[in-house]
Order: sequence, then structure tokens, then C-alpha cells
Amino acid sequence: MTLTAFHQYTPQPPLSFFVEHFWLSQGPVPAHSKERRLPDGSISLIINLHDERIRLYDQHHSDQLLSYSNVLLSGAHAEFVLLDTTCLAEVLGVQFKPGGTVPFLPFPASDLHNDFLSLDNVWGPDAFALRECLCAFDQPQRRFQLMEHFLLARLKRSHEIHPVVVFALGALEKAPTPPTITAIVEQIGLSRTRFIQLFRETVGVTPKQFARLQRFQRVLCSIEQNRSQSWIELALTYGYYDQAHFIHDFQAFSGLTPSAYLAQYDQHRNHVPYHE
Repeated sequence: MTLTAFHQYTPQPPLSFFVEHFWLSQGPVPAHSKERRLPDGSISLIINLHDERIRLYDQHHSDQLLSYSNVLLSGAHAEFVLLDTTCLAEVLGVQFKPGGTVPFLPFPASDLHNDFLSLDNVWGPDAFALRECLCAFDQPQRRFQLMEHFLLARLKRSHEIHPVVVFALGALEKAPTPPTITAIVEQIGLSRTRFIQLFRETVGVTPKQFARLQRFQRVLCSIEQNRSQSWIELALTYGYYDQAHFIHDFQAFSGLTPSAYLAQYDQHRNHVPYHE
């Protein structure tokens, strides 16, 4: 049985200030034809190196198939995405850090919230030329180098992430229990409205959504490490009011109860086989 090969690469500075990592997935498509991609609030660039299209299902009408370009920007999502796995035999991706698209996109990240955009709408024919170059090589490291050079050439050094957003991201990402938005606003010298607008335009989600997504991802990591924990234990550990609040939040992001998620968990915490 041929297994899926997964490769990952962290770019060098200055690109590493904006990009979390590149990844490449190669191998047979899974047995299940549909898969939930759970949200983490990040923006990604996805390039299908095998198929001419990237196909998704409408999460509210799982029989409706949506077809996109094979070079696609995936905005910051606060809800799960339903993937058609039959077209994903060989895919390369770029996961941007929160706010990391600022030097690369001519529009606010909030314009892509819970949405997708063909990359040729941003970079014209260069987007498809990039895919052709990537397809010309087999070695993962060579492909990562090409991707790195492509992004470096488009890195606009004059476009920095606003220091207020950098401060807020640090506070929301690092604290075990994230601070309230009010607590952040008290330290930055901006109005609450202006701060939320600036954060959303830079990151793609509101500060409150981002904090909830960070907590959700910490919960998934915890479940991955120890599947025998009780839900009330997880709820108290990660600052939920009670077990009901925890389950409601979990379901809002994944479309699953924690118990259903655990039953369907396969190999990756953010990719869950979808069953009708």
C-alpha cells in the first residue's frame, strides 16, 4: 500500500516573518471522497499540481460541488471547509502567519473572510506560470525553493504589519487563556472600533474570532495528545464557562460534537473524514 508523503519547509528571513511554512502532500487520494478542513484562522495559498481544478462542497448543501482554479487563495475561515479529496493527489500549500499576507495582497485580508479567490485575480498569468514551473520538478526541496523565490520577488518591504496588530497577536497567541479585547484596547491607545477594524483588515477575522479559533486549536492539540480526557476537564483547562459552552463552540467551528470528532478522527487533527 502506497502511503501519502507529507513534506514541510520553513522559509528563511525575511519571508519567515510572514509565512509559517510551505507544505507538499503527495500520494493516493484517501478512501473517503469528502473531508472537513477545520478552521485555524490562517490564510493559505493552495496549488493543485495534479488536477486542473480544486473542488469543494457547499458545507450547507453537501451534494453541491463548487469548482475553483488550481491556484487558489483560501481566506481566513471561521467555519469548516468541505473538501473534495478525489482531486488532491498532489498539492503544494503556503500557510501564512496571521497578518502575513499584508505585503502580498492589494486588498484587506477581511475581503477573503470565509471565501476563496483564484490567484490569477491577484498576480495575473504569473500565478499559472508558477504552477507550470513547480510541475516541472519532482523534488520537494526544489519546489519549495521556487515557491520561496516567487514570494520573495513579490515581498513589498514598505508594507509592514501594524504594530498594534503585532502586539495583539502576541497577546492572543501566547497566553494560555487569552486576554479580553477590552484589556488589549486599554494598552494600545486606539478606540475599540478602530482596533477591531484594523485587526480584521490585517488578519481576516475579528480579534474575538481569532481568540476563539486559537482556543479551539489548542483543544484539538490537547485531544490529539490525550484522547481520554473528559470534556469538562478540557472546558475548564481552556477557559470555557462550562461544558455546554465548550461543546457549542466546538460544534460552531467543526460542525461536530467533540464525541463525534473523536470517533471520526483519522491522521490529522484538522482534517476529518466526512460521512453523510
